[in-house]
Order: sequence, then C-alpha cells, then structure tokens
Amino acid sequence: MQSSLALSVGLPAALVIIMLGLGLSLRLEDFTRVLARPWPVVIGLFCHILLLPALCFALVKVAGVPAAVAMGMMLLAASPGGTSAALYTHLARGDVALSLSMAALTSMLALLTLPVIVNLSLFAFYGETTDVRLEIVQVLQIFAIAIVPAIVGVFIRSRYPDFAAKLDRPVKALATIFLALVVIFALISQWSLLSSWGPTVGTVVVAFNLIALAVGYFLPRLLGVERRQAVALSMSMSIRNAALVIALAMSEFMLNDPELAIPPAAYGLVAYIVGGIAVWIMNRRQPAL
Repeated sequence: MQSSLALSVGLPAALVIIMLGLGLSLRLEDFTRVLARPWPVVIGLFCHILLLPALCFALVKVAGVPAAVAMGMMLLAASPGGTSAALYTHLARGDVALSLSMAALTSMLALLTLPVIVNLSLFAFYGETTDVRLEIVQVLQIFAIAIVPAIVGVFIRSRYPDFAAKLDRPVKALATIFLALVVIFALISQWSLLSSWGPTVGTVVVAFNLIALAVGYFLPRLLGVERRQAVALSMSMSIRNAALVIALAMSEFMLNDPELAIPPAAYGLVAYIVGGIAVWIMNRRQPAL
C-alpha cells in the first residue's frame, strides 16, 4: 500500500496553511481559558486514552474479525487525535482552541500510551509481545505541521487583529474546499484497498467512528460540558492521526506488517466523510451566530 503524492506531500503542505489560518481566528485567551477550566480536557483524555480503546477492543472481539484487522483497529484506537479535527471543529463552530489542545496533549501522551496499548494488543491477538516504541521525532512532526502554524496565527492576530478578522471568511471557505479535495484524493488513492478489504474492514471501521463521535459529544454533554467544547471533543476523538499508526505498522523497524495498516487507512477516509456529514448536521441544528 503506497501513499499518493497528493496525500503524502500535498496534505501536510495544505494543512500548514489551513492551521495558520485557523490560528488567525484564535486569541491567547482561548488557550488560557482551556487551562483555567480543565474539566473538558480531563473528560476528553479519559475517553481518548482509556474508554475508546476499551470499546474498540470489545467491538473487534464481538465482531470476530481476523487478528490482523483487530490489531489494526487497536493501533487506531491508540493513535493520538488528528490535527485535521480542528478544521471540522472550526466548520462546526466548536472550540478550536480545545481541539488543538487535545491534539497536542494526546500526541505527547502517545509516547507512553501507544506502546502500552499496542504491546497489550499484540499479546491479546497474537500471543506475543514486542518492544514497540513511538519515536519523539514523530510527535515533533505533528507539532511542526499543525500546532506551530496555529500558534503563529494566534501571534499574528494579537498584533494585527483587523487583518485576522478579514481573513475569517476566506479561511472557512478554503477549509471547506480543502476537506473536499482530501476526500476526493483519498477515494482515488485508496480505491483498490476499499474494493478488496471493504466488506471485512468497513463495518468495524464505521462502527468505531460512530462510537467515537457519539462518546465524544454526548458523554461530555451529560457531564456538564458546553456544546462548543463537546463538538471539539467529538471531532478530536473521531478524527485521529491515522498516518502515524500506518507508519508504525509498515515500518521495518517497528511492526513491519502492511496488513495492520489497512484498518487505519480505511478509517482515515471514513472519518473525513462521516465528519463532514456530522458538521452539516451540527450546523443545521445550531443556528449561525
């Protein structure tokens, strides 16, 4: 399974530009507010690190999928939040600062949690363990592509607020176009994968994506989290850094098993499509401000 040039090169480049634009809509106060009221972050981390991996394990056990599919799904469940979630959060009028904070925190914590979950899953499905580690350079790449450009955008807004305000509508339009192009490129590049593995992988991938969306939104709401923050948590939990665990699965220095990369690759496509539908539904239920 090979990545297309559009996704492997164009996606990170476009994401840098979009994250810079999203930063222009944020203030430093947005991040200090997240830190001052950490309850949504606590709930989000609990769901992301403990609850959703447990639910994913139960899902693959009940579904009775092959070991390779089950292991690939657990890789996905152990992955940090995807930075693309901030784009969907922005379009759904959620708390972008919280979304970016979740991406940063889950990426850093993945240095510890991802190897633990992966090694336990290897033992559960294959009866063996290995010494899987996540290199810090991979986490730094996430920060370079997404977190740093957003911080630069926040700095620009603090210095040039009028300029940042003028860019709000163009950035939202550009984000919409960007997401549509990502889905199209993903469909084209992964079409053979979907054709051959769709019937086996599709059900558990879609089910886990819907579970993550529902848990990320409704559990925080039940625990008193406001709508904008629940939207951010829902997107952060359902749109994950699939590329990171695909690299882990395929690297000859790590798991070295391309079959394990198939569920995360399929999930990456499903998450973009379902996330877009979720944004549309949320915007219809919530009048524009």
